[in-house]
Amino acid sequence: MKASFIFFLFLLLVLGSMPIAAQARGQSAAPPPPVPYATANQVNALLSQLESAATSTAADLSRLRINKWKAPSGAKQQAEANRQSILRNLETALPGMISAVRSNPDDIAASFTLYRNLDALYDVLSSVAESAGAFGPRDEYEGMGNDLNSVEQIRRDLADRLATLASSKETELAHLRTEVRAAQAAAQAAPPKKVVIDDNEPEKKPVRKKKVVKHPVKKPANGQAEQNPAANPPAPKSSNPQ
Repeated sequence: MKASFIFFLFLLLVLGSMPIAAQARGQSAAPPPPVPYATANQVNALLSQLESAATSTAADLSRLRINKWKAPSGAKQQAEANRQSILRNLETALPGMISAVRSNPDDIAASFTLYRNLDALYDVLSSVAESAGAFGPRDEYEGMGNDLNSVEQIRRDLADRLATLASSKETELAHLRTEVRAAQAAAQAAPPKKVVIDDNEPEKKPVRKKKVVKHPVKKPANGQAEQNPAANPPAPKSSNPQ
């Protein structure tokens, strides 16, 4: 359990660095190097093995005759409670986790959720198998022992794959951190642009436009337009006397 806890802390450290990776992608134009993740076929093979082991384990658990074991009543009650807990997990929780990993094999959070659930299942299943070996018939113990070995092998394979994913993520994050530092150094090396403001420059006064006043033309009282003397000059006087 200590190894699982240390591995969990390591993954939290890697997942906590995800915002840095997102920031680096936005600042750097160069794409990160390809990450050597496991292929989809390898992931599907591992998940298919897990589904087969879950089906076999559920069938063997249903065949247990715990009420006929030669065991104290407290041990029988605990074994029955463990059996029901495992069956509920296999029927309700585990399928959704398998589907999440199958749809996104490179999602380290989904893979770790599946691993943590499988680790808890192994502990409870191991307790039921030990009780079957101590109080139940041989055939029940052998069936539970085979299921336990299958879950153990799948758990180890999933842990190895998680270690590969975490290592690849750490390599990618280290590359992105280097790009961020290079971008920050380039920004600091560039001189900042200066804007000079002259406070002694006189303020420009707004230009005011003169208003043109139009005088209305006065009309005489008799309604006739006033004649312009310049337009109609008077007739010249005759020099011959009458």
